Amino acid sequence: MAPTASRPQPSALEAGGRRSRGSAPAREGGAVSMATREQRRQLGLAGSGCAVALATGGAASAEGPGRPGPLQDETLGVASVPSQWRGVQGIRGETKSCQTTSIATAEASAQTQRHADAEVQTEAPLPVGVLPVSRPGSPRLAAFLQSVEAMLIRELNKNWQSHAFDGFEVNWTEQQQTVTCLHTLGYPPAQGQGLHVTSVSWNSTGSVVACAYGRLDDGDWSTLKSFVCAWNLDRRGLNPQQPAAVVEVPSAVMCLAFHPTQPSQIAGGLYSGEVLVWDMSRPEDPLLWRTGLTDDTHTDPVYQVVWLPEPRYSHRFRVLSVATDGKVLLWQGAGPGRLQLAEGFALVVQQLPRNTKLKKPHRGETEVGTTAVAFSSFDPSLFILGTEGGFPLKCSLAAEEAALKRMPSSVPLRAPAQFIFSPHGGPVYSVSCSPFHRNLFLSAGTDGHVHLYSMLQAQPLTSLQLSHKYLFAVRWSPVRPLVFAAASGEGEVQLFDLQKSSQKPTVSIKQTQDESPVYCLEFNRHQTRLLAAGDAKGTVKVWLLSTEFTEQGPREAEDLEQLAAEVAI
Repeated sequence: MAPTASRPQPSALEAGGRRSRGSAPAREGGAVSMATREQRRQLGLAGSGCAVALATGGAASAEGPGRPGPLQDETLGVASVPSQWRGVQGIRGETKSCQTTSIATAEASAQTQRHADAEVQTEAPLPVGVLPVSRPGSPRLAAFLQSVEAMLIRELNKNWQSHAFDGFEVNWTEQQQTVTCLHTLGYPPAQGQGLHVTSVSWNSTGSVVACAYGRLDDGDWSTLKSFVCAWNLDRRGLNPQQPAAVVEVPSAVMCLAFHPTQPSQIAGGLYSGEVLVWDMSRPEDPLLWRTGLTDDTHTDPVYQVVWLPEPRYSHRFRVLSVATDGKVLLWQGAGPGRLQLAEGFALVVQQLPRNTKLKKPHRGETEVGTTAVAFSSFDPSLFILGTEGGFPLKCSLAAEEAALKRMPSSVPLRAPAQFIFSPHGGPVYSVSCSPFHRNLFLSAGTDGHVHLYSMLQAQPLTSLQLSHKYLFAVRWSPVRPLVFAAASGEGEVQLFDLQKSSQKPTVSIKQTQDESPVYCLEFNRHQTRLLAAGDAKGTVKVWLLSTEFTEQGPREAEDLEQLAAEVAI
C-alpha cells in the first residue's frame, strides 16, 4: 500500500529566517502580530519533517499525484492580539491627607522706658592738596631759634647716644606695693607626723608647685615614711589642704627638682641615698625610675638633685645628685624603671686645691661631704658645691683627673674640684649662681651669713649677717639682677635689693609665727611674681611679690657689672 503524501511545509530554518512568517513578531499600530497556536504547532511538525528531508538530500521525498518535490514559499495569515500590558501596568494613585494639631501663636511687644538721640560732628576736613598757610613768627623769635639751634642739635645727639633707658620696659600691670600671701598649702597626714617641708620646686609651666616632706633635724629618719605632694594653682576650686597628687615614699625625701621640659616628671633624693623619678600624672603607678641600693648608690642622704641636658642631645636630660658621702653622680634612664650611673665624681681632702688655707681634717677623714650644688647659666660644665666644711668649691664636669679614693663604682670616678673659696663659719646649706653674671654666686650657711663671691678670687665681695640662727636657702631672682631671697632659721623670708641697700634686707616676711625655721624657697621662673617657701610646720606658702622686686631698673645690669668688676680688682 502506497504511503499517503502530505503537503510540503516550509522548513523550520525558512520559518525562522523570514520576517513574513508567523514566528517573527510584528508591531503595527501598537498591536502585536503573531501566529496562532495551531499554526505554530503545525510549523513545528513540518519543521521536523523538513529536517529529515534535508538530511537525505536536500529535497522533500513526497510521492503522490500532484505533489511536486521542491519546497515552495507560502504566506500565512496573521492574528492580532490586543495588548493588555498597558492596562495591567497602569499607575495606581491614591490621595491621602493628614492634619496637625492647631499651632498656637501669640504676639507681644516691648517698649523701652527711655531713649536718647545724640549727634557728633567732626571738624570740617581740609581740601585734599591744600596745606594750611604757615605764618612766619616775629623776627625776634626767628633770631632766638637760630642762636640755640646748634646747642639743641648737640644735646639731641648726646641723648641719642645715651644708654640711660637701656633695659627699661613699660609695664602696664597694676602696681603691687606690698608682698602678700597668696596660698597656704599643707598635707595634714604629713603634718600630723611632724614632718618638715624639706624642698619645694615649680614645674616647667609655672602652674604646679611640689614639696617634699622629711626631717632636717637630728635623728635617724631613714625608716620614716614621707610624701611628695603637688598642687595646681591654676585649677579652679583649689583646696590648699588637699594636693592634686600625693606620692608615698618609704624614706624621708630630702630634695626635689621638676624636669625642665616635662611638667609632670619630678626627681627626688632620699635620706637612704636613693634617687627616684616620679610621674605625677600617674597616680596609680607614679614611679618611673630609681637607682636602687647598689654599689653605685650614695651611702649618705642626698641633699640636692639637678636635671642636666646631655652634651650631644640637648632634648635628653640626666639627673645629678650630691650627698654627704663625697660623691657627685650623674644618672640616666636605662630601661624600664632603672637609673644607671653614667658619670661619677669624688671629693677627697688630698685632692682639694691649695689656694686657700683650711682647717686640718679629723684623723682618718678623707671624704668632703657636699650639701648643695648650683650650675652656671653661662658654662654648662661649671658648677659650685657647698660643703660640710663650710667652703664653696668651683668644679667642672670636664675634669679628667682620677679620684684617689677607691670607692666601689661601675664607672671611674674623677676629681672635679678646681678652686676653693674662703669658708663660712659652719656648713654651707645653699649656693646659687647669678643668672645675669657669669662670675657671681651666693652661699648661705649655718653661721647665719650670706656671702657674695666672684669666681675670680677666694675672698667674698661682701658678707651679710641675716640671722643669728642658721640660713637654710638662698636664691637669686630670675628677673632682677640685684635681688635675692634667703630663708632663715628664725621663720623669716628675707628679700634683698642690693641697688637699695647692701647691708639690710628690703623686706622681711614672717613665714611662721612661732619662729619655726624656713627650710627652702624657690622663685617661679614663669610667673615671676610668685615665690614659694616651705617651713618646719609642714606648710608651703606662696608669696605674691610686689612690683619693686619684679621690675628691672634702667641701670641695674650695669650696677651688677660694676659690682663684679670691683671684686676682680
